Amino acid sequence: MANTAFPHQFIAIEGNIGAGKTTLTTMIAEEFGCRLILEQFTDNPFLPFFYEQPERYAFPVELFFMTERHKQLQEELGQINLFQQTLLADYFFLKTLLFARNNLNTEEYRLFQRLFHILNASFPKPELLVYLHRPVDDLLKNIDKRGRDFEKDMAPEYLLQIQNAYFDFFKAQTDLPILIIDIEGVDFIENQSNYQELLNLLCQTYPVGIHRKKIGA
Repeated sequence: MANTAFPHQFIAIEGNIGAGKTTLTTMIAEEFGCRLILEQFTDNPFLPFFYEQPERYAFPVELFFMTERHKQLQEELGQINLFQQTLLADYFFLKTLLFARNNLNTEEYRLFQRLFHILNASFPKPELLVYLHRPVDDLLKNIDKRGRDFEKDMAPEYLLQIQNAYFDFFKAQTDLPILIIDIEGVDFIENQSNYQELLNLLCQTYPVGIHRKKIGA
């Protein structure tokens, strides 16, 4: 099916760990023939060590994520035919800074921030930033369901910190339409009506600012 339903040419679908952003992004891209950018997070060799010793491995894990995301986005966004199809990404490059601010100490973050702004300067922003919001209990269930060994001891406090980092960022934005979709208890894989509700929200245009919607109510 052609992807003429979307008024946006570049959509980033974000969310906390276990929110379902990669699953949703992939489903939409397959149905509508969108170009797809998926984060290659499992290739990070420091990630398992970070979950065991976060203070020791926070800087290398975040630096690896940033350089890999930059390389991927530079390749994808630099293609000539960028705006011939709707482009869907399951992450926004700025998430690099949000996670780093949450995980690094003050001096590490100051250095990391300088590197980030140099790399980020050339990237276009998405025309719509979507955030899939689930409560922490839902996230933990999804994380447990997908069974990744290095995520098995994920602390709810860590997920809450990440969520708060996203919301703090959203409040400070003045040049980006942000769509927060509450999907508590929603299974858009099995429930076609929930999936259609999500699609309908993505097919609308939004002015700059925060817009909050709930599906599956």
